[in-house]
Amino acid sequence: MLTLDDPILLSARDERGVVTLTLNRPQAFNALSEAMLDALQREFKVLAADESVRVVILSAAGKAWCAGHDLKEMRAEPSLDYYRELFGQCGRVMLAIQALPVPVIARVHGVATAAGCQLVAACDLAVAAATARFAVSGVNLGLFCSTPAVALSRNMGRKQAFEMLATGEFISAEQALQRGLLNRVANSPESLDEAVEALVSSLLPKPRAALALGKDLFYRQLEMGVAAAYQAAVQTMACNMMEPCALDGVQAFIERKPGSKA
Repeated sequence: MLTLDDPILLSARDERGVVTLTLNRPQAFNALSEAMLDALQREFKVLAADESVRVVILSAAGKAWCAGHDLKEMRAEPSLDYYRELFGQCGRVMLAIQALPVPVIARVHGVATAAGCQLVAACDLAVAAATARFAVSGVNLGLFCSTPAVALSRNMGRKQAFEMLATGEFISAEQALQRGLLNRVANSPESLDEAVEALVSSLLPKPRAALALGKDLFYRQLEMGVAAAYQAAVQTMACNMMEPCALDGVQAFIERKPGSKA
């Protein structure tokens, strides 16, 4: 049983540099309290500076994955300044995920709603059990999920995203996969770890420097016009080509040898 002394965010690392962060408020369905948001932001800042980290997995304890914001906290202090700071804090956490130089994978075993669904969308990659469900259901309480809309609309088609936001209805893991919110769906909760590991294993052989440069460019170019996006991509590829991993890899290909790993 969880006690008040248990950390709300758990961190574990394996010998490969794969870090698993686990939301640990199962009794509150892992709601994103102010303390949880603070813990996530602090951890992401530490991980961003650690060059030994290769992949980050975002997991959760208990039955649900994440139920969004902590509604009791939100209702306890009804002021415009408080709400601006709270939602701004949440936005900064999402941007911190994007700023991490390594891939971040959401490992979703249960329900992800409102800002919890936003958190899934903010991760670079997402794998879910077939039993997981997703919704941005704030509209059912009179609160349109405007901040989750930012991440959701950048993952899904506009009409599909707006339907979720306007109706508050749940979609299944299979629907989330078809609509672009997920990369992979495991057949059962028991096979979720295997599905996540398959994705992790496909990432680890890739040079960290190449993934870091590529991830940074990927998100920057999405906000640009086509001409500016190509200009940014040209600069990124040129810098990437000067990295030892790329020079060695190209030379190995020329010589028809296995590429070097970095």
